[in-house]
Amino acid sequence: MKPFDERGVFRPTASGDGLRRLAIRSAGVTVASQSAGFLIQLAATIVLARLLAPADFGLLTMVSTFSLLLMNVGLNGFTEAVLQRDEIDHGLSSNVFWINAGLGLVLTIGFALAGPLLARFYGDPRIAPVTAAMSATIFLTSLSVQHLALLKRAMRFSVVSRNDVAARAVSVAVSIVLGWAAWGYWALVAGAVALPLATAVGAWSACRWIPGAPGRRRRTGGMLRFAAQTYGRFLADYGTRNLDNLLVGWYLGPHALGFYKKAYDLFVLPLNQLSAPLSNVAVSTMSRLRHDPDHRARHFLRALSTLAFIGMGLGAALTLVGRDVIRLVLGPGWEESGRIFTLFGPGIGIMLLYGTNGWIHLSIGRADRWFRWTLVELAVTAGLFLLGLRWGAAGVAVACVASYWMLAIPGLWYAGRPARLPVRHVIDEVWRFVVAAALAGGATALLLRAAPILLDAPGAPGAILRIAIVLSVFGVFYLGAVIVLHRGCAPLTQFAALLRDMIPRAPMSKPSAAGVL
Repeated sequence: MKPFDERGVFRPTASGDGLRRLAIRSAGVTVASQSAGFLIQLAATIVLARLLAPADFGLLTMVSTFSLLLMNVGLNGFTEAVLQRDEIDHGLSSNVFWINAGLGLVLTIGFALAGPLLARFYGDPRIAPVTAAMSATIFLTSLSVQHLALLKRAMRFSVVSRNDVAARAVSVAVSIVLGWAAWGYWALVAGAVALPLATAVGAWSACRWIPGAPGRRRRTGGMLRFAAQTYGRFLADYGTRNLDNLLVGWYLGPHALGFYKKAYDLFVLPLNQLSAPLSNVAVSTMSRLRHDPDHRARHFLRALSTLAFIGMGLGAALTLVGRDVIRLVLGPGWEESGRIFTLFGPGIGIMLLYGTNGWIHLSIGRADRWFRWTLVELAVTAGLFLLGLRWGAAGVAVACVASYWMLAIPGLWYAGRPARLPVRHVIDEVWRFVVAAALAGGATALLLRAAPILLDAPGAPGAILRIAIVLSVFGVFYLGAVIVLHRGCAPLTQFAALLRDMIPRAPMSKPSAAGVL
């Protein structure tokens, strides 16, 4: 794709009903690509969990907790600035590229030099060389930010998704090969470095754009302010979401952190597979509807209803089968991760819903409000983490789930005020799914207790049997409860229509009334 014409003007994209259909189609492609990426990552987890020790994963997490923060300096900030602006040209885009690349280089050098300090903080000398190696991921990430943002602005999410899957496959292949060669935690480090390198190569190949020389542009300052506000919010949110890793690693060591991290990775999997990929599609679409708040609200509430239907059911189901899933995926020796995950499970659905408050803030250009709310979120979550730490990793997991349930409604209320989106409309869209998941989960658990032979079935065959039976029983109960509470099959038919619209071969001339965005 060539994003700019010969005059340096960004090529136009669809609008109106064509924008809606393109957004739904983009969401479908994105979710499908994320599913492929998930299968790749799942295969890697199954293999690497048997080649490496929990402490190897914990060691990498200790360093990546800080490196990921710096990798996202441009990724979370400039990307949203490019998506949200009404207009962008070649010169402005070039300025953003060089600013981002320069920041990436400075942060790379600074992080490499900080290795000894991190080693002293954690009390582990292995941290210093790992930090030096992981610093390369910061600069490599900065090279692809602007190209990926331009592709997303042009609604070329299928291209972005394919590139993500390819880069993930390269990263996984590197880690598995080196893990097989007994490189230990260095296999994970090499895979982490390969990921942004492959992403950058693919992004430059897909977006045929060469940045021009930097120069004075009137709108550069505005984009920098918006990007800084967005990254400030990300910084606070990142602290909230990674303080648990920091505390567990510092207080309990790499072994305990390895167990906790694997349980946490399964917990946030729905967010990574559904909400996070759809975020760019949602922001791009809702930003184009900023002058039509009623239309924007309808799109948002449809998306919220769909996420609630999927997320609440998925959270309850994974709470019931989480131990067996961990046992099958990670193998023997990871039982502690399964126990921790059952504590995370009840937070999956509300986590998906809470994350949508950012869609509202960004689509109306209020990154400043998003940042202020995230400071509140950080204070509440940090307090809960510190309270839960006395009970170890399990206590931190409970604190994490409690924070989502405490903050969801206030967060969506605060985001919806300037967007003219009353929180009562949000509650009305989701409460039935919450009740349905609770009722179905409770009924399934009671049924399982009445069949102790099923609960005691040994080994992998027993785990597979339990998962199949539990998911089948829960699915019947959950769908039945949804139908009863909604007094009809409207959520199911809306979800089915959405799936049809997401299929790339679906006719463009027959739009459905059940858009996700």
